[in-house]
Amino acid sequence: MNHQGEYVLRTVEERHIRFVQLWFTDVLGTPKTFSITPAELENALEEGMTFDGSAIDGFSRVQESDVLARPDPQTFQLLPWHPDRVPVARVFCDIFNLDGTPFEGCPRHTLRRTLDRAHQAGFTFFAAPEIEYFYFADADPSHPPVAIDSGSYFDLTTSDLSSEIRKESVLTLEEMGIPVEHAQHEDAPSQHEIDLRHTDALTMADTVMTVRLVLKEIASRQGVHTSFMPKPLAGVQGSGMHTHISLSQGDTNAFSDPDDEYGLSPVAKRFMAGLLRHAPEITAVTNQWVNSYKRLVNGYEAPVHVSWARNNRSSLVRVPVVKRIESTRIEYRAPDTACNPYLAFAVVLAAGLKGIEEGYELPPEAATNLFTMTPEELAADGIRSLPGSLNEAVVEMERSELVAETLGEHVFEWFIRNKRAEWGAYKTHISQFELDRYLPML
Repeated sequence: MNHQGEYVLRTVEERHIRFVQLWFTDVLGTPKTFSITPAELENALEEGMTFDGSAIDGFSRVQESDVLARPDPQTFQLLPWHPDRVPVARVFCDIFNLDGTPFEGCPRHTLRRTLDRAHQAGFTFFAAPEIEYFYFADADPSHPPVAIDSGSYFDLTTSDLSSEIRKESVLTLEEMGIPVEHAQHEDAPSQHEIDLRHTDALTMADTVMTVRLVLKEIASRQGVHTSFMPKPLAGVQGSGMHTHISLSQGDTNAFSDPDDEYGLSPVAKRFMAGLLRHAPEITAVTNQWVNSYKRLVNGYEAPVHVSWARNNRSSLVRVPVVKRIESTRIEYRAPDTACNPYLAFAVVLAAGLKGIEEGYELPPEAATNLFTMTPEELAADGIRSLPGSLNEAVVEMERSELVAETLGEHVFEWFIRNKRAEWGAYKTHISQFELDRYLPML
């Protein structure tokens, strides 16, 4: 056993931890867990724990059901919201076949494979997402969501319930070793944002899963529901996961070039060009729900058009102004907080790497507000749009060699089947909009 595993065993003993939760996700990013006692932990670290993969969406078929969950000891962390009398810890797991080979349905392995490609090219991939979400009074779908505050962008309020929950959530994340750059009220009523400090993409994908659970846990203790639904309220902004991205080569930021007018290196420009060229085909992964496409519409600051700019927030890829050239990065604005972060980071990285490998040329900057341009003007400038529905996104994804290679056959085929089923159920649903609009007049 390595030193990290020995540290975990020692910590469990010294802190009198009673249960260790083994965390992993299904293909859609739904968190899964089962708990073991300290007596089983050493065996789990050395050999893994067997479970029935056929019970997990996107995992095994019934006839080949058993898989192994192997804890990654570097992700070991105490869960501070549990009572002191029953200390609980968690550790993320990689999923393996019984013969020890990586299981093809494991999203963590999918991201690892793409990160390995980047490492072979000399790059380390860093990500820093902005997590937007809502607090609602409950999760009852029989009535519209009820906001618990009426604040707006950057509002400084007195000590109301939502600001207290957000503050406690940030303190809990910091206690777990997850650094938060800042937290704020967002534009819509009861909408909030927590921005995470950049780190390597695998750690960040684990962190996104942790943050989502912590935000829900802390809110539920106050009788409130945290929602990462991309567009829960009509007429206001939805919740995105704008993600700041950079590549490093050793200790050097591979995106920075102080002699360039934009401060961008050739690597950065080709990465951006790859993102722009392949954006439509990766959108089904970064925006994986029917509801995701209610956010990606004109008028609410979410990207619709495939373009880049420096200070133009209607663009899909933005180049933030930085104080230091070492902080050069790009911001990809399409993903929402309900994506599977492992798969989303994998396809974003794969698209950027393709641009670097193939030497893609970066198109001109979109200097104007694209929301005000007509379809004819956009077409004349060669500006495409992102898919307008989950169905359109899946069609783009299905014919993408890049996404198929990145996700692997197992995840790629299951994901498409699942999304086609979701679209089929949505397409046959009769909504309140249709009843209100058509029943009286037709």
